[in-house]
Amino acid sequence: MKPAANIPIGASAEKSIVVTRDLTVAHFHDHMPEVYGTPMMIYLMEVASAAAIQDYLPEGWVSVGVGVNIQHLAATPVGFTVTAKAEVVEVGDNAVTLKVEAYDDAEKIGEGLHVRAPIEMARFGKRVKEKAMKREG
Repeated sequence: MKPAANIPIGASAEKSIVVTRDLTVAHFHDHMPEVYGTPMMIYLMEVASAAAIQDYLPEGWVSVGVGVNIQHLAATPVGFTVTAKAEVVEVGDNAVTLKVEAYDDAEKIGEGLHVRAPIEMARFGKRVKEKAMKREG
């Protein structure tokens, strides 16, 4: 079974969030500016990417992020809304590549590519549990 087989090129989704102080670099490092953090932007891009392909995956399957190539282009202050957009540009047997962009109320703040891999939740959960047991044992 090829779980990504039904995902069309061009499938897309958007996700938005209002920037609060706890999403800024200053929340984690007091000496840094109070602007939207790069890891948070990448996470929003991942959430949009997952949403773009989820409805095309078989029941019991989700996707996980396996690669990012992202540029953070501009700072975003607290109070602005950030919207991440994701669009499928390539579908392989085991991975889906999406073009991602992020915008705030004024301009484009990020862009790049994100790769996701479809996984079967039951099988994945079993492997993670086995790995955790190896550490304990």
